[in-house]
Formats: sequence, structure tokens, C-alpha cells
Amino acid sequence: MDKFDVLKKYFGYAAFREGQEILIDSIVEGRDVLGIMPTGAGKSICYQVPALLLSGITIVISPLISLMKDQVQTLNQAGIHAAYINSSLSESQISKALRLAAAGQYKIIYAAPERLETYEFLSFAKQAEISMLTVDEAHCISQWGQDFRPSYLKIVQFIRQLEKRPVISAFTATATENVKEDILCVLGLTEPEILVTGFDRKNLYFAVEKPKRKDTYVIKYVKEHVSESGIIYCATRKNVDKVYEKLCQEGISAARYHAGLSGGERRQNQEDFIYDTCPVMVATNAFGMGIDKSNVRYVLHYNMPQSLENYYQEAGRAGRDGGRAECILLYSPQDVVVNRFLLDSKEQNTEYTAEENEAVRGRDEERLRKMTYYCMTTGCLRTYILHYFGEKGSLPCGNCLNCIREYEETDLTETAKHILSCVAEVRERYGVNVIAGMLAGDDRAKLREYGLFAYRTYGILKPLKETEIKEIIQQMVIENLLFQTNDKYALLKIGEEAGKIMEDDTRFIMKKAKEEPEKEKQTSAGKGSSANRRRSDILNSRGLELFEQLRDLRTTIAKEQNMPPYIIFADKTLIDMCIKVPMSKKEMLKVVGVGESKFDRYGERFLDAIGEYTGGVREKFFFGEEEEL
Repeated sequence: MDKFDVLKKYFGYAAFREGQEILIDSIVEGRDVLGIMPTGAGKSICYQVPALLLSGITIVISPLISLMKDQVQTLNQAGIHAAYINSSLSESQISKALRLAAAGQYKIIYAAPERLETYEFLSFAKQAEISMLTVDEAHCISQWGQDFRPSYLKIVQFIRQLEKRPVISAFTATATENVKEDILCVLGLTEPEILVTGFDRKNLYFAVEKPKRKDTYVIKYVKEHVSESGIIYCATRKNVDKVYEKLCQEGISAARYHAGLSGGERRQNQEDFIYDTCPVMVATNAFGMGIDKSNVRYVLHYNMPQSLENYYQEAGRAGRDGGRAECILLYSPQDVVVNRFLLDSKEQNTEYTAEENEAVRGRDEERLRKMTYYCMTTGCLRTYILHYFGEKGSLPCGNCLNCIREYEETDLTETAKHILSCVAEVRERYGVNVIAGMLAGDDRAKLREYGLFAYRTYGILKPLKETEIKEIIQQMVIENLLFQTNDKYALLKIGEEAGKIMEDDTRFIMKKAKEEPEKEKQTSAGKGSSANRRRSDILNSRGLELFEQLRDLRTTIAKEQNMPPYIIFADKTLIDMCIKVPMSKKEMLKVVGVGESKFDRYGERFLDAIGEYTGGVREKFFFGEEEEL
């Protein structure tokens, strides 16, 4: 078989996505690779297809038990023999799995990085033909990444002990330039094929909302999306418990996940979510890494995360099947206070020098500021994210709240000049709070202590509130009129673009969202890509009815097999069934995501369901053209 045969037979796809073929070809040719691809871009196929084409075994290093289990289940369902080796198995189970692997039973072995240093696993690897070693979530190897795991450093030592060096492939969804360089250096990749397909997830709708009552917003939103699966992230355990209890009081089936729960309760709640028993998960950021649930239709952030890396990774758990999904962040100024407290409470790494710890602290502060600016910007949210990761975005994107909402523009050029004059007058020695208080003419003791009452610009913006001045300053930072130092003091400095305001005719315009009448107010979803429109813009009423019947059948099979529904067929596959209306095995195999093994297991039951619904008469169940899917 060639790569196309493998793709169709086992995975049910007729063509590769962007970047996949390049990486697959490089691996098969014996080259190391580094793939930086967004969540949902099909990273797994980039190493699973060559694993089946290479003669030996592929070892996949994965950080979480749940991820390994999910991947192995998916592969076995597709007719690919795979196994995982981790602490959830007994020693006898591990020994048996390694014996079967050595005998050629498995093509792909998933293992935790800690397993690599055990005598039994190393003995197996030395004797077996290891064609490829794949490092999943490769950013975990970087000390400058947000998910650094010291255990990932054991990978290099393991490779050195093998009789023959295998091909090394590494994959991650989010990697800044520093993290990318760390991956290349630490793993020692040899003349690798480096592929960055981009970070843009076009199927995701982004929004930042600032509701007066977050609880009310969340309950309203979830009720409007009651038939869909979603994740609600909170910054603290206390907030998780609060939101979870309020949802339960409203009769909404929800689960929760945080480190304060017992291991057994966390596992059960996670399974309830994955198996669609509870469609809503309320969790801290401890939840999600390794969760490959493809039908998550929304991710709400009850609180602002500490960094855009964290936010994009968590938001990216929506829409992994390529279908439309929503990522909505609920912001309040208190979020910044909470996150700064969490940073202050963070334990220093004892293995770092004082200078290194200070550098880490500065990095964390800068990330928090950039995250705050994301919440404050009136520009395109997608473009802001892409710029952060070093990519260009096209303005406007048309699929974020800032690009579709209406704004009122106010010329604040003179105000901006006063702020710049103030920063210059105090010789750039103070941060936002002091500058805003000084400009507003605040009478607090600290300003008196600093002798700021005597300056010309003291109270020059007295009609404005401090909060309003801070918002203006934040926008000036976003537009490079000002910048903040990368340390805990975050001093305000004059930015590169300031001269254009002070000397030229350039205007400083601030946009403020127009207030909507109370009766017209709705959630972000109602303005952009609502739940009611996600599928109805593809399927008509008859198509939606068939889709729900196929989804019910999938749930029935999932319960019979004790398996997550999305592993049987993704929502996208069910939608394609409604579009193509297959009446035979040949036609069913043309449906996206239906391979031969999947058809042998489930195909006839879905054909029967389609035949019963249509009466054997083909009709059109969708709007527009098929290519719109």
C-alpha cells in the first residue's frame, strides 16, 4: 500500500490536509521532522500514516494517560493494532504488551516519558526494530514553554541508548520561536523538515464579552446551546464549584474538574464528559490536555487566563472536527488582579539561578499584559492572536465579535498627548496605576509621598475617571504609543509611535462598542455563528432531522461498545452522510471519515438508518453546494 491507500483504508479520507503530505514523505525518506500545526489540523495522521508504511515499530511519547487511551481506541477502531504503556497498567499487563509488540502484534506503541528509563522498556526497545520515535506535545520539552515537563528531557537519553537511531518526529500546536528552537536543540533533530502550517483556526469564532453578571451570561449561553457539548474554564477551584452548582440548580447536566477533587471523581467526571453523559464540563486549566473530544462546540472562559498560549490552547479544544465552534472569554478587571496574585504565589524553580527566576517572572508578567491587551483591543481578535504567534492576519476576519459589532469612534488625540507628556515629565519612572492616579488628580498618600502633586500634568485629565484613563493607556500600549517594561514594576515608557501623535497630524482614535437596547441584547453566538445556524446553514430541516437520528444511533452504539461517541464517527462524518445520502457500501466509503474497518463495524447499521428514513429514495438534505461542507 502507498500513503493514499493507507489514508483511505484506515482513516476514510481521500486527500491529505495542508502540510500532512510533506511531513509524511519526509519521514518515509528517513528525515527528522518538526510539525507546528494548530489543534484539529491532523497532526496524528502525520506520524500514524508513515508508522504503517515503515517496517518496524513507532514509539509515540505522550504526556497524559487519557490522550494515550483515546488515541489507541481510535486506532484500534480504524483497524490499526496499537497499545499504550503507562502507570494505569499492572506490571504483568505491561510485560504482556511488550511481548506482543516484540512479536510484531503492534505497529504503534504509546508511552509516557517516565517509562523510557525503566529497564524492561529499554530492553524491549533495544531488541525491537524501532523505525520512528514521535514526540507528541513537543513544547513540553522546552523550559520556556507553558507546559514544561522535566520528564520530557529523558527522551534524549533514551534515544542515545538505542542500537540504531530511529527517525525522530516532533509535533506541537503552539510554539513561539524560543520554544521551537528549544525543541530542535534538545531533541537534536538532524537536518529536519520544519513545517509551520500556521496557527489560524478558521472554524473558530472568537469573542471577548464584559457582562455585568458572568453567571447570568453563562447560564443563558448554555441553555441556548443545550444540545451541544462545551467546556467552561475558571481560574480557581472556588469559581469552578460556584459555576457548576449554578448550572446544576438550573437543571443543566454538567460535570466539574479540578485538583481539589479525588482522583476517582475526576476520572468519572472526565468520562461522563467524553461519553456525552454530561455535555458540559466546568474546569480549571488542569483539564483538557490530552482530551481529543472532537465534538466540543464551544469553550467559555469564565476568567481571563494568564497567557495567550494558555488561552489559545484551551480555546482550541473546541471544533477539533473542523466544524464551527465558539470561543468566548468573559473579562472583568478583577481577572487581572487574580492572575497577578497567582503569579505572585507561584513557587520559584529551585534549579534556576536568581537571574533565571527573575527572567521567568518577567516573561510571565509580559504574557499577562499581552493577554490583558487581547481583552481590551477593539481590533480583530483573530489577527491579534496570529500576530502574537508571529503570523499575519487578514483584516477584518469576519468571524470574531470585534469584526462584526458596531463601534462609536472618539478622537482622543489631545488626551493621548497629555498622557505622553505626563510619562515624559516623570521621566518614565512609574507604572499605569500611578500615572492614571496622577492624571486624574487623585489625592492618595502614595502620590503625595512621591511628590507628584507638584508636576504640571497632575490632575490635567481630572474630568476622567482613573478606570477610563487606564483603558486609554492600555490602548496606547497596544498601538505602540507607550510600552511597559518587562519586569514586576511594569514602568510606562514612551513608545516608538509616540512621535507621530506629538509632532505629526496623526490622530489617536478610540473605538467603543455601541450599547444595544436591553431587548436586543444577545450572546455573541446570536450575532455571529449561532448554534442554531451552525448546521442549518448546511442541512435543511429534513437533513437536521436525519442528522439527529444518526447521532442517536451513534450514542446507542457507543453505549453498547462502552466507547466515546466521537470515536465511532465524528459529527462531520454524520453531516457528510446527510449530504451524500449513501445507499450502498461503495457510496458509504466515499463519506469523509469512513474507512473499511469502520464500515465493517458500523456501516450497515448506518445504511439501514438512512434507508429507513429516506424510504430508499434519495433527496437533497442540504442548502447550497456540497463543497460548502
